[in-house]
This record gives sequence, C-alpha cells and structure tokens, in this order.
Amino acid sequence: MVRMPAAFVDTHCHLDAPEFAGQATDVRARARAAGVVHCVIPAVEVAAFDAVRGLAHACGDSYALGIHPLFTPRASESDIEALDRALTANAGDPRLVAVGEIGLDHFVPGLDRDRQEFFYREQLRLASRHGLPVILHVRRSADRLLKHLREQPVIGGIAHAFNGSEQQAGEFLKLNFKLGFGGAVTFDRALQLRRLAASLPLSALVLETDAPDIPPHWLYRTAQQRAQGEPQGRNEPAELPRIAQAVADLRGIGIGELAQASTRNAAHALPRMAALLGP
Repeated sequence: MVRMPAAFVDTHCHLDAPEFAGQATDVRARARAAGVVHCVIPAVEVAAFDAVRGLAHACGDSYALGIHPLFTPRASESDIEALDRALTANAGDPRLVAVGEIGLDHFVPGLDRDRQEFFYREQLRLASRHGLPVILHVRRSADRLLKHLREQPVIGGIAHAFNGSEQQAGEFLKLNFKLGFGGAVTFDRALQLRRLAASLPLSALVLETDAPDIPPHWLYRTAQQRAQGEPQGRNEPAELPRIAQAVADLRGIGIGELAQASTRNAAHALPRMAALLGP
C-alpha cells in the first residue's frame, strides 16, 4: 500500500463511462481518499457533453469537450458546429479546461483516416479560436498529430497516454505539450515507455489513469485468464498513486517530488485548472 505524502491530479479519466454507471460518485470518493484531489474528465462525443460537465461540477473536477477519433464513424459534420456552440455557451465555466479528447487512432483497424483527420483539424481550429489547450489521443499517430499541430497551432495541452519515440516526445514538448503516463508504464515489458518515463525531463510528465481503460499490471488479466473465469480488474482514479509510485521508482525520486511536479505540470498544460487547484 502506497503511503500518500502529497496530492495527485488525474489528468485523464472517463467517469462518465458505462462501467461507472451509477457509481461515479463512489469511484470519485475512493480516489479522493487515496489522495487524488482533482480529475479531468474528457468527453468522447457530443452526446456526452452534458454528462462530463455535470460530473465535473458534482465532483469538484474539470472537464473537456471534444469528439474522440474512435467515435468519428458515428459523428457528423454538424457535431463540429455543436462543439463550437458548447464551447461558446460554457466559455465562462472555469471547469471547462480543454478541447478533448481529440486526435488520431492508427491502431484500431477499419477506421477512416481521412475522416479522423477532418475532425481532428476542425477541432484544433476550434481550440485555437476559443483559446483552449487540447487533450490528444495518440495511438500510432504521433507524426500525423504533430503535422497538423504545426499547421494549426494551439496553446498547448496534453498528449494523453503517450507511446511514441523520444524524438516525437521532444517535438510535442516544443509545442508546449505535456506527456501523459498511466497504467501502461507499470508493465515490465513496456521497455521503451518505461525508459521515457525515467529519462524525460520531470517537467514533461503528467499522470493519468484513463479509467476505466488501460489498467495497470496488477489489474490486467490475459485473454487466457479471462477465458478461465478471472475478471478483468476495473481501473479507477484511485489507482493513480500506485501508478505514480511506479514512475517515481523508475526515476529514482520520491513520490512526493513526483506528485508536486506532475501537479505543477498539469496546471501549466491546463491553465484554467490551476485556479481550481488553489494555492
């Protein structure tokens, strides 16, 4: 059990996910008891906008509005207009901290890449117009994400669940992005990711769970284990301190130092959130 010397920010968790239906308040309470003082709840489609905003206000957290690349097959061009209207209507809401989750997914088969890029470009344009950072979905797509960021600059943000190369990491950092590390870094076989978590500047890192997705190794069950009746463990924001301990161990620093730095980095990436965290 990790002792909690400091407070943590989970920069990416989907409290509105079906897995948490009717339980989000309890899930959030467990996280708070574990030392997670703030969560950022990104939307994945227009239909989720009200839910993430409501949860952020109910739980004292932050939210982002956007269209996830995995949801582009069922999105329409009018959803871009709906996002623009929502960003305008909530411009005065201090808990609205970013446009997200947006980006490109080149891992899941069958997704139309041109369609993904249309929604990504348009959402970058809206983020720029509204003066908001972005929360990026990065899955085998870092170079294309960077290309569009150079063509349509934004004020910065977070490359969520970063899994690229050291060179790609450096390019995101040049564009005022922080890099999100979560459960994947806890797996011994994730050699490249663990090397980056250990060697990147401390100022580059933010922490996240992506709950209920990307479970850390202690919750993960293989397909064979699941076939034998072992349930997959459900990831929650309360797992963040233990994930943080894994990152701190890789870097050879204390968990308190990591907590302080990652919270500072999150506030830099999402400036509106800084005011919510207090002094």
